Amino acid sequence: MAKFKESSMAAIFQNRVAELGDRTCVMYKTGGKWVNLSWNEMNTMVRDLAYYLLSIGVKKGDRVGLFSPNRYEWWVADLAITSIGAINVPIYATNSAEEAEYVLQNSESRLCFAGTKDHMDKVLQAKKKAKRVKEVIVFDELQKPPKGVLTVKQCYEIGQKFKRKNEFEKRLNSIKPGDLATLIYTSGTTGNPKGVMLTHDNFVQDMVLTTQDIMELFTKDDIFMSFLPLSHSLERTVGEYAAIYFGSKTAFAEDVSKLMENFQEVRPTILVSVPRIYEKVHAGILAKMADAPGIKKKIFNFAMNQASRNLPYQCQNKPRTGLFAKKFALADKLVFSKLKATLGLDKMKFAISGGGPLSVSDAEFFLGMGITILEGFGLTETTPVTNYNRPGRIKVGTVGPPIPKTKVKIGEDGELLIKGPQVMKGYWKNPKATKEVFTKDGYFRTGDIATIDEDGYVTITGRLKDLIITAGGKNISPQNIENSLKTSKFIEQVAVIGDRRKYLSALVVPDFVALEKWAKQNGVAFTSRDDLITKPEVNKIIEEEIAKYTKQYARVEQIRKFRLLNAEWTQATEELTPTQKVKRKVINAKYAKEIESMYPPDLD
Repeated sequence: MAKFKESSMAAIFQNRVAELGDRTCVMYKTGGKWVNLSWNEMNTMVRDLAYYLLSIGVKKGDRVGLFSPNRYEWWVADLAITSIGAINVPIYATNSAEEAEYVLQNSESRLCFAGTKDHMDKVLQAKKKAKRVKEVIVFDELQKPPKGVLTVKQCYEIGQKFKRKNEFEKRLNSIKPGDLATLIYTSGTTGNPKGVMLTHDNFVQDMVLTTQDIMELFTKDDIFMSFLPLSHSLERTVGEYAAIYFGSKTAFAEDVSKLMENFQEVRPTILVSVPRIYEKVHAGILAKMADAPGIKKKIFNFAMNQASRNLPYQCQNKPRTGLFAKKFALADKLVFSKLKATLGLDKMKFAISGGGPLSVSDAEFFLGMGITILEGFGLTETTPVTNYNRPGRIKVGTVGPPIPKTKVKIGEDGELLIKGPQVMKGYWKNPKATKEVFTKDGYFRTGDIATIDEDGYVTITGRLKDLIITAGGKNISPQNIENSLKTSKFIEQVAVIGDRRKYLSALVVPDFVALEKWAKQNGVAFTSRDDLITKPEVNKIIEEEIAKYTKQYARVEQIRKFRLLNAEWTQATEELTPTQKVKRKVINAKYAKEIESMYPPDLD
């Protein structure tokens, strides 16, 4: 019988430790080799770190910052903090010192964990204004930590000497479902980020209800791959906590640049990802096949035809029959099985896509070759999952029906409204903002425009705050158009412009690798990327691509003009949030000159 009541993820972790002991809990790579850590070894570190926090007087309800990339110590710190009833305040690893300072100051955090020396330096800088932060603990081993900084190993050693060790279980047992587990600060596409208050019950309920319909798909032999930021609720709930709940193993990717290599080494069985990874893999395969010899290309095209025919079978989990079954088996033998093995996805049972809309073409590519992708929906404020497609009941282009105990409906202006046990308690120290996001009957306003079909499947069509209202009064969602345009192999990033304008235009960041290759093949000489985007032939091919990938839209939704940019939009250059969402205000301000050039006075 379980020792702890499973009303918090920290308690669930303790029960799994008792059950799984010396089995592998996590894997990480160091010195070119993968190292396994057992559930017992993880628990020793969790408890020693919790003892340290207790020894310095961390109380129930105290906020503790956590500023680090994904690594097993992130889990250790998270579980140590939440086991003693303190509140984990994660900070995106890519945030600046100023952004970290805002989170630490607004949350009134009393100490902060830092992953690397770089993160430690940012915390020390932030600490000058965030004066409540007294201690800084760094995960990396430093020869001589600065004054006021301890390494996590030093904290373990101090924790081991803590006398009142029974205090750990007292604190763990005192946690109530409604107590706060974390404050996750929203990315802040407009204004300062808000601290989302999520309770222990929010996490437990969301994780249990999300997996309720697919329980039989998880086993203790599963391998998760952790690479989405743990500071985001998707990886925290569906990556960290689901793996703990099911007693599965988690491998920490070295970083996104080595993801494909890590996939091949680890061969995960369950993948939790954002659309960008699927886009990149799909585009990479198509680019490679474009240069393949004639016979290889013919075989690939044959396989893609079978993949297209396979969609209803894969989406509805129907057995393939007759001649098609034989053709698909041949396509699988010649192409799909080799692709999956090359990608390191040959053992994968299913993949989850969230954090943004997955394009239909990307979803169909993977589903067609037999890789089940379950697209879902949620927000930080909903811990995050509210909807997802179930295996055997997949409708491509939708985010699926709601999870159990979750109600969804469409409100005014087509906004998706949600009510369920995973919805946040509110925004930290911001009752005004909290009141604004709830309806009178207690539904959370998602800010997303959506439709619900007769089977309860939700389709997200855009964001209310991103809605473009043209000079003619037409309401247009730019997201759908942008996702269609990004299907082109020549378009890496795009922002559709047109609010209060007579027509739509677009700022386009090309995929320069594909574009440079095309230019060389077509005899277009250029001296630099700046030179390349001025070439009439290049602008002509982009114009054709825009027309091709937006032909399904109404006349008012067509792109009349565009400008090519030699600039990658990133969080560092401030056009993207940590969750890779476009900051439209920043783009409008930064590229005001280019935008105005598309609207000359005689036309606008």
